[in-house]
Amino acid sequence: MRESLAPGVWGVVATPFQGSTLDVDTDSLAGLVEYYETIGATGLTVLGVFGEAAALTAAERSLVLEVAVEETGLPLVVGVTSLYTATAVEETRAAQTAAGERMAAVMVQANSANPAVVIAHLNAIHQATGANVVLQDYPLASGVSISTEALITVVQACRFVIAVKAEAPPTPVAIAQLTGALDVSVFGGLGGQGLLDELQSGAAGAMTGFSYPEALIACVRAWQSAGYEAARDALLPYLPLVNFEQQARIALPVRKECLRQRGLISDAGVRAPGAPFPEVLRPSMLNHLAEAAAALEARPPAQPPTAPRAALSTAGAF
Repeated sequence: MRESLAPGVWGVVATPFQGSTLDVDTDSLAGLVEYYETIGATGLTVLGVFGEAAALTAAERSLVLEVAVEETGLPLVVGVTSLYTATAVEETRAAQTAAGERMAAVMVQANSANPAVVIAHLNAIHQATGANVVLQDYPLASGVSISTEALITVVQACRFVIAVKAEAPPTPVAIAQLTGALDVSVFGGLGGQGLLDELQSGAAGAMTGFSYPEALIACVRAWQSAGYEAARDALLPYLPLVNFEQQARIALPVRKECLRQRGLISDAGVRAPGAPFPEVLRPSMLNHLAEAAAALEARPPAQPPTAPRAALSTAGAF
């Protein structure tokens, strides 16, 4: 049987920075990745678009991976920033050096609308490194729009592709087509906005970030064990915050500020060209976070599968 990435929630890890210097905050990063493990994430996606990988130096990317490997036992999917084959190979090799056997795959964006070009790109990466690949379709970040039919052609031709991350709206439609034609896991993203419909369309779970990842984990577990109504009930109290975090052009600073308010990172800074958190939205953010914290306290949506490695509050900090 073809290898496929494990279903569940693969948390997309933000890269925390320190105050005015915007150096990588390794202490906050360590706490954040450890936290994902305590709440039952299946794995982590590190150096993704929301990890600001494009704003990190090669040394910083290696540092982020080294912290993730040291602080959590979860498997890692490592983002590859470049759309160009030679530099993508270099990034993959560097990720292998830093993450070793803990790296389940590299996440590579579709770099052309032409499936033959994408196949050649992925084959070159795999032949040079032996790495498995998660194929990401995220036109907002890559600037590339590729049809679902072309994605299917690529995955069928590349047996080392072990998952697809579908982030080209309407994602439930694409996921239904992909899962109907392919024998690998397909994940939704986009902060969990379409998660319920994506699960109904055959998604294996979510590969995304959210300031209350407990809710995503609870939703996917409820879907797996009890179906739609249970999954809906698990996610429903958090949907206003999901939508708040996914606002166009400011989603990254908003999510980082939400993580800071929860006490999961120390500072919400983003690197240019990212914008700072819009202060006019602070009252709305605090309302949404308070509602999410109350929902979590009233009915914890997920229990850790193993003993916690650190005592971190899940109730929110304000």
